[in-house]
Formats: sequence, C-alpha cells, structure tokens
Amino acid sequence: MVNHIVLFEPQIPANTGNIARTCAATNTWLHLIEPLGFSTDDKHLKRAGLDYWNAVNIAYYPDLAAFLTYLESQEKAQLHLISKFANQVYSEANFADGGNHYFLFGKETTGLPEAFMRENAEKCLRIPMNDEHVRSLNLSNTAAMIVYEALRQQGFPNMELTHHYEHDKLD
Repeated sequence: MVNHIVLFEPQIPANTGNIARTCAATNTWLHLIEPLGFSTDDKHLKRAGLDYWNAVNIAYYPDLAAFLTYLESQEKAQLHLISKFANQVYSEANFADGGNHYFLFGKETTGLPEAFMRENAEKCLRIPMNDEHVRSLNLSNTAAMIVYEALRQQGFPNMELTHHYEHDKLD
C-alpha cells in the first residue's frame, strides 16, 4: 500500500517544494504532470524542499494522458481527484483498503480540466471549507491534509509515531 501525490501542471515552485517535503516525511511518491510553471532546478523550489529532494521518489509525465497510461499499468491503483467541486468529503473515503492511492491535484489557478472531472465525478473528493470566504485552499496545505488522512486510516505505516532526539525538549 503506497500513497501518491500527483500534481497536474503545478505553477508555484514553493507549493511543489513544500509538497516534496511532505512526501519525504510520509514516504509518499510525487508525480509531476507537465508542463510545469517552473524548472525543478528553480532556487525557490529547492529552498521550499530544502535538503529533502534526495529522499523523494519523483516521476515526471509529459501530459495527463501519459500519467493515465502509467496508472493503468499499476496494480490496485485508485485515483482520487481532489477538488472544491466534489460532492464527497475526503474523510468519508476508505484509504485503508490495501490499494495504492493516487491523489490528483489541479494547477493552482484553474484546477483540473472540467471534462476530465466530469468523466471521473465518482472519484472526486472535497475538503470542507467556507466557500463564501475563500476561493480555494493552498495546494501544499491541501496535499498534506489528504495524505495524512490516508496515513491515519492506514495506521501510519513505516512512520515513527514517537522519536527521541539527542537534545529532546521534553526530557
């Protein structure tokens, strides 16, 4: 059982860098669907991801079709589209079913393509929010919420629930 964050045409390097850090902390794969709005050598991207890039499994795809072709070849792959337009709340989905979960997020400005979402409406998940006050939540915050809900349901596999540091502030 592996979790995957998939970014469709991400545009803001700091968001992708923060998501890469979350991926490193959670043993989550990161999939990037091009075109990207930045270079992966971008200094802002590296700064946001700090020195965690070598701990992240990253795959690149030239377009959405190429990613979907890859996904079809994967065993127990379950695709979830994360969108404010979804009717199902993310916490109601079952992520502890032994499958490999791919959480697809749209680009920061326009989200996922409407036709693709309509074709996959049953796979769409929403994080509840007050839509009267904001248009959307930050991409990196949203990715973290989704992957940690999946990990919570899965019992936080291969993660340290506690850790003792040499200069632990609670000792």
